[in-house]
Amino acid sequence: MGELNENQTKRRGLHIEHWQTVSVYLVIYDIIAVNLSYFLALWLRFDCMFSKIEQKYLDAFIRFAPIYTVVAIVCFVLLKLYRSIWKFASFSELLRVSTATALTGIIHTVLITLLFERMPISYYLMGVVLQFIFILGARFAYRFYLVFRQGTGKSERSRVMLIGAGAAGQMILKDVQSARESTDRVVCIIDDNKNKWQRYINGIPIVGGRDDILYNVEKYNIQKIYFAIPSASAADKRDILNICKESGCVLKNLPGIYQLVNGEVTTESMKDVAIEDLLGREPIKINMDEVFDFIRGKTILVTGGGGSIGSELCRQIAFHSPKKLIVFDIYENNAYDIQLELREKYPNLDLEVLIGSVRDSRRINQVFRDYRPDIVYHAAAHKHVPLMEDSPCEAIKDNTIGTYKTAYAAMMYGCKRFVLISTDKAVNPTNVMGASKRLCEMVIQTFDRKIKKGQAEEIPNLYTHTADDDIAAPALPEHIKTEFVAVRFGNVLGSNGSVIPIFKKQIAKGGPVTVTHPDIERFFMTIPEAVSLVLQAGTYAKGGEIFVLDMGSPVKIDLLARNLIKLSGFKPDEDIKIEYTGLRPGEKLYEEKLMREEGMKTTPNHLIHIGRPIPFDEDVFIDDLGRLMNAAYRNDPDIRSDIAAIVDTYKPCGDRAPAPAGK
Repeated sequence: MGELNENQTKRRGLHIEHWQTVSVYLVIYDIIAVNLSYFLALWLRFDCMFSKIEQKYLDAFIRFAPIYTVVAIVCFVLLKLYRSIWKFASFSELLRVSTATALTGIIHTVLITLLFERMPISYYLMGVVLQFIFILGARFAYRFYLVFRQGTGKSERSRVMLIGAGAAGQMILKDVQSARESTDRVVCIIDDNKNKWQRYINGIPIVGGRDDILYNVEKYNIQKIYFAIPSASAADKRDILNICKESGCVLKNLPGIYQLVNGEVTTESMKDVAIEDLLGREPIKINMDEVFDFIRGKTILVTGGGGSIGSELCRQIAFHSPKKLIVFDIYENNAYDIQLELREKYPNLDLEVLIGSVRDSRRINQVFRDYRPDIVYHAAAHKHVPLMEDSPCEAIKDNTIGTYKTAYAAMMYGCKRFVLISTDKAVNPTNVMGASKRLCEMVIQTFDRKIKKGQAEEIPNLYTHTADDDIAAPALPEHIKTEFVAVRFGNVLGSNGSVIPIFKKQIAKGGPVTVTHPDIERFFMTIPEAVSLVLQAGTYAKGGEIFVLDMGSPVKIDLLARNLIKLSGFKPDEDIKIEYTGLRPGEKLYEEKLMREEGMKTTPNHLIHIGRPIPFDEDVFIDDLGRLMNAAYRNDPDIRSDIAAIVDTYKPCGDRAPAPAGK
């Protein structure tokens, strides 16, 4: 470490020494330039003949030269002409040189006239012009040289098409052109504004709009495309990127408008185009002030806090100043990763990371007793459809019974709000995982209804239904105010086990990419959107609601796979094959967001809706749930029929659907 610091100090010293040397040379040059400018102005005034210059004018110039030299150098120092990095010279440097020339010109005119002699008018005017040319020319000469060299000496570098001739595009272009180590060379620009066509930015032509992208990719032999329109709507971004992906070029994208506002628009801020950029849905807008007010100063428990959704919940909660954040997960590796991340990013956060299972009554009871969380985000669950089809009892134990035990502990220990993470697979489920999550929704609706009716004492303690859970429940609180809600959304892009990571691994291996059916489609959202919805739902909750995100139109998995192959620089069915394997047990072609009879109510956020609860007999449900739990812990092979008896919308699928012959 000491050697590294010593080397850094030496490099810094060399940079300072280099800058000081350059500044000395510039000062010497400026002393010559400011005096030569006015001498040439005098010489030009007398027809370029030194012998014709009147002696009074020559004497005045010679006597004033030392005074003007000092004045000019002082002005240049004050205007920071010796502190600019001239290889990056731009409009701001031009403005400073212009200001310096005008100021020194005025001073020269006033002082030489008052102190020595009134000079010819042309002397004053030509002197200012010549000084501007000399001062500016020397400083921009290096900049012009770099631009010229980039235009002639980068033929071996990657040829880039820049999409967007606005502020962000111009910043990217400037960054590419000024970076000596850059391996890119922008050769053309695309912009939909017709008024910009056939014009130039820094010598680079604007060659047309989005319809001209593929033509100019071929014409200019483009290898990379930079998308630099951070203010573009999701639909426009989708349409343009869908054209770009057909080119086979490497695609880079400027993630957000905030980078333009913060002045962070550089080639380093460009990211690979992600598959979600092609979905074309506007991102969900969340009132984070409401979320901040709701979370700030509260003790919050996130079950399954190391998973894809749970860890993002922890990140966003940590950002909003909770009193304490408790991460609870059975998988220690995930829990350890989020612990390291949060402690590094939020060193002042009161963080507890606990290992345990929501199925363990003793453990979950202990957590609530010791920490008394105000809010619970229940993300712990088994979620993989095919695996749960093979192990249906585990889905009931972990998802349904785990939710019941956690909800019961939340009620008994005075938790104010319990938010269940649900899924669109709970709607008319055809698989055990979806049915188990529908049972979770029914659990929280049962708790909410019983509490509102003043019948909380009728909610049984299911801890004692198994031999390993013979733990006494705490006394029922006198006033129970826990609000239970569920949040339902679709597939999450990039989450553990989702199709995107699987497809990427298959593409990296050279294929084939496996899709179950050419017509299968799903609703998609990003992890931050899903978590923002959960947090917003917590602020809207009054108890018993099932919040649903308007996820737009569903996306075909086949199209998703093909787009991902193209984004990876390959051609589907040529470079990377796509194979259709047939629907897996319990898998539907189409997902639904709400059961038809649930209906819809709106919230202040027009993208978040509330499903009207379906009525059912809570007492019958509780009795059935107790029997279902016993069946699950017996590992009953016929448990599907028990599930169907409770969830009347559950229609188990038969054997695996045959793989289609082709698309």
